[in-house]
Amino acid sequence: MPHRENATLWAVSDLHAALPDNRVLVERMRPRSDADWLVVAGDCGELVHDVEWVLRRLSERYAKVLWTPGNHELWTPRQDPVRLRGVERYQHLVEMCRTLGVVTPEDPYPLWTGPGGPVTVAPLFLLYDYSFRVPQVSTKQQSLERAYETGVVCSDEFMLHPDPYPSRDAWCRDRVKETETRLAEADPALPLVLVNHYPLVRHPTRILRHPEFAQWCGTELTADWHTRFPVQTVVYGHLHIPRTTWYDGVRFEEVSVGYPREWRRPGHPAVGPRQILPVPA
Repeated sequence: MPHRENATLWAVSDLHAALPDNRVLVERMRPRSDADWLVVAGDCGELVHDVEWVLRRLSERYAKVLWTPGNHELWTPRQDPVRLRGVERYQHLVEMCRTLGVVTPEDPYPLWTGPGGPVTVAPLFLLYDYSFRVPQVSTKQQSLERAYETGVVCSDEFMLHPDPYPSRDAWCRDRVKETETRLAEADPALPLVLVNHYPLVRHPTRILRHPEFAQWCGTELTADWHTRFPVQTVVYGHLHIPRTTWYDGVRFEEVSVGYPREWRRPGHPAVGPRQILPVPA
């Protein structure tokens, strides 16, 4: 039996395992105890077989693995033999996770009972709705035009298809509504660790080198979730800026690995899983 008194809840994201150096990092990842859990907050890779490789490797090592998709998993690249798009692609990934025993946003939220618990760990899939707009514009169209003018355009515009929804923001609104209902039904006596690929508030995007990119980084619809619900910690990735911040007294952990050109920069934080529970000293 795993020794839960020694257990740690870890989180990582943006492993981008198609890159050889990042693949080596995944191969080296190991738990500290046989009861450790690992949250994977999206962007394992773009090709379905890369996503499966990452989650299979990690699920063989950690007592439990939880996954939520990033934007890269939802792309339909030309070189991927899996040609599914939009909702069908997401559902395909969910079924693949279930064959590996990996928890997804479509499954019951598991209860962490190790050190720092009990805590409900909730993987979320929310997307974005272009409401993190560039300054001095009032519409999505104006914000997108500004991005195209500056040349800062997320590849989602070409590879993340929302089928059967008419747009990515429509898909986002539906996901937010469904998830909000589930969180409202969760036991209010238990703290929550919310895991999403994107930050739930806009504040972390304000340090982006290119502010135009923020519109692909979340939704204003979740801006008060960390105070409306009994949230202990919010885990996210996507920005490739690993750090700990606090908003309204709630801890936010950005857990990205990112690209080698980023994590090899002098002074960059050590890459790999970040400790979520017990809360580090």
